[in-house]
Amino acid sequence: MEKCVLDALPQACNAITGPDLPPAIAHGFRAAVDEAARHVGATAPNPPVGCALLDRDGTILAVGGHHRAGTPHAEIQAINQCRARGLLDRAHTAVVTLEPCNHTGRTGPCSHALAATPVRDVWIGLRDPNPHVAGGGADYLRSQGRSVHVLQPTGPQAALRALCRSLLAPFAHFARTGQPWITVKQAVDATGSMLPPPGRTTFTAATSLDLAHRLRRATDAVITTGRTIRADRPGLDVRRVPDHAGRAPRVLAICTRTGEVDDAYLTAARNRGFDVRLCTDIAALPDLLGRAGVTWAMVEAGPALLAELRAHGLWHDWLTITAGADGTDHYGIRVREGDVTPLHLLPELSAVKE
Repeated sequence: MEKCVLDALPQACNAITGPDLPPAIAHGFRAAVDEAARHVGATAPNPPVGCALLDRDGTILAVGGHHRAGTPHAEIQAINQCRARGLLDRAHTAVVTLEPCNHTGRTGPCSHALAATPVRDVWIGLRDPNPHVAGGGADYLRSQGRSVHVLQPTGPQAALRALCRSLLAPFAHFARTGQPWITVKQAVDATGSMLPPPGRTTFTAATSLDLAHRLRRATDAVITTGRTIRADRPGLDVRRVPDHAGRAPRVLAICTRTGEVDDAYLTAARNRGFDVRLCTDIAALPDLLGRAGVTWAMVEAGPALLAELRAHGLWHDWLTITAGADGTDHYGIRVREGDVTPLHLLPELSAVKE
């Protein structure tokens, strides 16, 4: 996730400029999405947001991202950077992936903070999906004499808007339903089997193992089963890449009809930093995770749970990693509804289509 999200999308990047979207604004959105994506997995229950401040000539002065709940929002991060560098008086345009908030919570309203700067133009990727709580920022900025633009779903702005939607998809779903976005990760061999060869716990390449750990880092919860624990004793924590420092404990949801899980495993999981939750009814899983503040959860389990999730429609996107005979893995993504998925934030998956 440290790599620019759009590095693997040169055609999309070239397509997002046009007469109604200056190249400097497109570049600002690229920087803002990239910065926000670096913190996906650390901000729940808040959304990941990025903000770039540009001068009148389109030069980026600062890029901020929301790091985690309770810390300054992306707009404040960018403003503070500009102020510390002595550049705030040059700020003319703000590019924000999500409509600036207009309410006071643990932090003040970002719309008011922007209005207190020299910024005259504001470009917004998406309107806030929960307008009764945090919306109204665009209207407030207009009332303060700022020119406000919101990316459109068609034409030259559509590709950038789709990236902003992918960035926000888990939070937007959570805001509407109180339940998390659920991603299934399924690794199979060339025959479609999920069983690794004797003596091995996996058959995928090292690059796919790295991808799996980046995906764990990006999510707020891992879902598995008592059967998987008994068979494999998986760690399910983030190891192959650095995890987010100071993030809230990640939820480990264990689906088990009996409610019984080995005490030694539970103790070890808690020692690894997990907030362990047991689920005895698969239909209750989304609400259980929602009450824990989980916005994005990933499933790492065997075929029995995957079949139940499919039967109940309890998934939103499905990543299939197929091990090729030549040692190269192939990725496939299915989205249950629509065409937006946060999986596209990972560079390896940014260009993967259904």
